[in-house]
Amino acid sequence: MSQAEAVVMDDSSALEDPFIRQIIVQLRAMDSYGTYDTWSDARVLDPMILTKERRREIPIVGDPDEVVISRVKAYYNAIASTIERGCNLMAVPIVNISHEGFGRVLITIGKLVVLDKTLRDVHRFGFDSTDKLSAEGGKLIDQALELVEAYREIAKL
Repeated sequence: MSQAEAVVMDDSSALEDPFIRQIIVQLRAMDSYGTYDTWSDARVLDPMILTKERRREIPIVGDPDEVVISRVKAYYNAIASTIERGCNLMAVPIVNISHEGFGRVLITIGKLVVLDKTLRDVHRFGFDSTDKLSAEGGKLIDQALELVEAYREIAKL
């Protein structure tokens, strides 16, 4: 994807959302070669957004590359970090993805599993818009925080 095809603009209000900020932090943290150092936040986040046109360019069947897998990990790391901030207990994301793009994500707090998500077609991982990205992440975070509140003693183990 070239910069001309960017969906997320530098002046996008979505870049102020705390969850999206955390995704950007996680993506930058995984950039061990410093590629993102000169990139704007919008450019770093842009590959997470798969419009209909972008999705059409991706084959139905395919194996995920390391860049896509790092995006998945950044997304779930951001969820875990936001959950941790919300309940003041350490959240640990566990991401297991096969070379074929299938797998599972667990986020645990103590002995409590607060998120259990099956992954399919990881090579097509992305969201229709920044609003959907924020909404989906927010929904998972809210569900996890409800579990922590309901079973706080287990989460503290």
